[in-house]
Amino acid sequence: MEVTLLGTGAPAGLPRPDCPCAVCAMSLGPHARAATALLVDGALLLDLTPGAAFAAARVGHSLGGVRQVLLSHPHDGPPVEVPAGLPQPGRVPDGRELALLTGHRVRAVAMDAPGTGYAVTGPDGQRLLYLPPGGAPAGLEEGAEPAERYDLVFADLVGRPDALAKLRAVGAAGPTTDVVAVHLDHDVPPGAELTRRLAAAGARAVPDGTTLVAGVYEDVPDVPRRTLVLGGARSGKSVEAERRLESFPDVLYVATGGSRSGDTEWAARVSAHRERRPGSWRTAETCDLVPLLADEGAAAPVLIDCLSLWLTDAMDSVGAWDDAVWADGGERALRARVAELAGAVRGARRKVVLVSNEVGSGIVPATASGRRYRDELGRLNAAVAGECEEVVLVVAGQAVVLRG
Repeated sequence: MEVTLLGTGAPAGLPRPDCPCAVCAMSLGPHARAATALLVDGALLLDLTPGAAFAAARVGHSLGGVRQVLLSHPHDGPPVEVPAGLPQPGRVPDGRELALLTGHRVRAVAMDAPGTGYAVTGPDGQRLLYLPPGGAPAGLEEGAEPAERYDLVFADLVGRPDALAKLRAVGAAGPTTDVVAVHLDHDVPPGAELTRRLAAAGARAVPDGTTLVAGVYEDVPDVPRRTLVLGGARSGKSVEAERRLESFPDVLYVATGGSRSGDTEWAARVSAHRERRPGSWRTAETCDLVPLLADEGAAAPVLIDCLSLWLTDAMDSVGAWDDAVWADGGERALRARVAELAGAVRGARRKVVLVSNEVGSGIVPATASGRRYRDELGRLNAAVAGECEEVVLVVAGQAVVLRG
């Protein structure tokens, strides 16, 4: 089954007309995107968009063989002239299946937002799933979705990364599923930044006019198993870390800072983090990270935020703030705990994202204890980074890949 993407952009296209934002200004040449439309084996057109016939012609295809045109958006959209010879666009009711003379079967998938998704099975048995902008499949939690895996998934991964998490939770999307982002808008910068964000989720974006073959997954990005996200205060490091796991199910969020009873400012920070995270994530408050990482029976991804607070707890436990205790075994004890944690990261079988502060580039602390903490955090970050496939530094909300 071959799928040609006549467009990969949001309904208004990218760049948006008359939009002055930086992303639209950068969306030129191969980064410009027409509204998303898919041509399947030259016989099925998913979403009719302005200029679809010209878009097909530019990449060597014709719409002359199209036998069915289906709409996915919440509404039928602005009036679009139907090219001569093309069937009148329609929509399949949720749960109903349509059989084409070409041997394709199309099932309408119910969504948790207005719009219609389509599961297409080709004559060869290969399967694709196409979701409308802003939508995710409904009812997957109850096991309504067949366990059979899709070969291709096209979804609004920037606006609804949880759609992919739901598919992964029921086994409908796996390591060999080619996941392609469509309905792309100016929510994320184009080019390398878009590629990086999608790759962290095991997905990718392709230019308009690309033809994909179901079952050919050599270009599916490998998701790093261990990632360290570094950054200064309010740099956006936690947002970056959380974004990396939004498309995965059953995530365990490990908070190392505790609740700090009576500290209203800390409570406000914790509340902001909780509101930002998906409601399906579980939360654990602990600094006992080694057993958690060493649990071979746990498969759910884990996000640890953050190592700097873990270090504070570890330094408290070994008496690192007292010079005499530090000289009389405290330093050795802390080194052993850091080595143990780094070893646990090395041996972790689950996907792990760790967050830590980068403090070595700031003002030299005025106190000896502050300088000691700064130095030990630098050593901890270096030890953990050495065990991670990917290391990212976040500066002013922008992620710079240091490794991976």
